[in-house]
Amino acid sequence: MSGTDAVRGRTQTAPPPSFDQVLVKVSQHLRQLSRLMNTPDATRLVLGLLYLSRAARNASGPGVPTWGWLLSQSVERSSGIRSAVSKCLAHHLPAIEDLDADAGTMNLVPVPPPGSEELLHALVEVIGAAQQVGPLLDQCLRDLSTAQADGSNYFTPADVARLMVGAAAPRDGHSVLDPVCGSGGLLIECHRHVRDQVGLSPAMSLRGKEQHGPTSQVARMNFAVRGIVARVLPPGDSLAEPEPELHDIILANLPFNQRDWRPEDRSAQNDRRSSPPTLVDPRWPEEPPSRGAANAAWIQHIVHALAPTGRAAFLMADNVANSRQPAPRRLRERLVRDDLVECVVALPPRVFGHAQAPACLWVINKDKAVRPDWGALDRRRQVLFINARRAFEADPKSRARKLGHKNTASILGTLAAWRGLTESGATAAPYEDEEGWSRSCSIEEIVRREHSLMPTSYAMEPHIPERETRSRIRELKLALADQLDRMHDLEARLLDALEEI
Repeated sequence: MSGTDAVRGRTQTAPPPSFDQVLVKVSQHLRQLSRLMNTPDATRLVLGLLYLSRAARNASGPGVPTWGWLLSQSVERSSGIRSAVSKCLAHHLPAIEDLDADAGTMNLVPVPPPGSEELLHALVEVIGAAQQVGPLLDQCLRDLSTAQADGSNYFTPADVARLMVGAAAPRDGHSVLDPVCGSGGLLIECHRHVRDQVGLSPAMSLRGKEQHGPTSQVARMNFAVRGIVARVLPPGDSLAEPEPELHDIILANLPFNQRDWRPEDRSAQNDRRSSPPTLVDPRWPEEPPSRGAANAAWIQHIVHALAPTGRAAFLMADNVANSRQPAPRRLRERLVRDDLVECVVALPPRVFGHAQAPACLWVINKDKAVRPDWGALDRRRQVLFINARRAFEADPKSRARKLGHKNTASILGTLAAWRGLTESGATAAPYEDEEGWSRSCSIEEIVRREHSLMPTSYAMEPHIPERETRSRIRELKLALADQLDRMHDLEARLLDALEEI
């Protein structure tokens, strides 16, 4: 009897393991594999095996390595399991279109290290017995995000993704972009959100771009395993040039406070005075952001890529909402003047798992007028502020925090009431400001407050001495952060000036 027949015989007689049993075994094998190779590569290797268990299952053709063939190598305890895994991964993993855009990237096919034979046998067998691959993939992505968090190459938690997608409210037929897509989680949540609305596979255009080649490949695997049609663009920096197309929805978990976001060739800098003038970048018609102002560059990049009735939801560091530096203040002035800001939500600290610094969810809307597919209230020249700093749940197993379903629903419910709609599209109860939670403000009031877009300045908590002390500490921390930002900005300007000498 062949190895494949033996596998079939065992499958018929042995009861399939439960999902929890499979998850425990995969997690155990992953931890052991991480002792033989670095954790990100070990996790990507397991992700690749999960992908192969679906992509290579029905593969056929002369010389094509199939999942059944790989499984037979495992059952027979073949000594060539390492080369068999590498052969399958090299053949089936989604190709990256252009690696030159991510210079220095590692080999995209994780190479199983010597001594990993028994672990590979065990992983192939337990993954082959799994009835559900999607939840296993989610857990591996969480592990990979944790392993890469120190390098800011993390993925968006599921509850934060639900909040962002719910705030942007995509519809069937929309064109959706994530310019920093990571593993593709926001686009996958967008697909799920619309699928639940229409009851079938959405007719959407999903596009993502990721700077790092290995992560871009993870996104392709993530979409393929779930049967979602999405285009992941070649790896590269989305800020390098304007988006060639306009989009109905833009979602982004942006990198905060990037430095030197416009690296230039040194020879080009030396020839700057003699070179011909370049075309004006349409993303910043008034002035280009400085090299140390990536936050402002990302916001203007997103605004420029929105369709005339487009909406965007993105995460942004607190200092952009309230910094008194000239550049962020002028940016807020333009956004408020053009009536582009719809809502700003102050999120709790540590809900991302990778950073202690607090952040805000910004919702940009190019058309806040009454529309059948959007809202029953005209909210032009108004902005909703939600103070959700305390809207979190503690994880009893760790010091981590999460938004959780209840808090996510509260934020989206407030936003829906302010728009005049519930999430299902039925008429909602009239919106009312709630002390310490939400406040609807006019553009005129925002202008009087020097264009501050910090929700905690508008939806202030009730005056309780203990809270006032903590609020004062937060203010001092923000003031310190503002001063440090000014120092970094001056440092960047000084470096620019010295390079021109």
